[in-house]
Amino acid sequence: MLQISRNLSIADDEVEIVAIRAQGAGGQNVNKVSSAIHLRFDIAKSSLPENYKQRLLALHDRRISKDGVVVIKAQQYRTREKNRQAALDRLQELIRSVAATRKARKPTRPSKSSQIRRLDQKSRRGKTKQLRGRVSER
Repeated sequence: MLQISRNLSIADDEVEIVAIRAQGAGGQNVNKVSSAIHLRFDIAKSSLPENYKQRLLALHDRRISKDGVVVIKAQQYRTREKNRQAALDRLQELIRSVAATRKARKPTRPSKSSQIRRLDQKSRRGKTKQLRGRVSER
């Protein structure tokens, strides 16, 4: 079970994990050991609540395919276990990012006194800059 929050978790069978060979430098070890992890998580078929699914699908994240599948590749570490944990942590963080709902913005207006202060400051600043101009000889 992948624990997302206190009351939300994902079953292990919903997450498909495949070990693959890592890319990049690493000598002979990288050519013979499948230590990188390829994680796939189908959002639509998951047991997540509907609002989580909608928010995940609405994200413009390159890890989410057009089919609604989260694809994460972890190859940072040399061991399969660490890469597996890193991939699961990234999936967990992605789901947690859509869990937080933003507070609705309440439009406000500046007070009359703050508007007056702003305009006074603008005129004072303009006068200061005007004094920096070229001095004319009379």
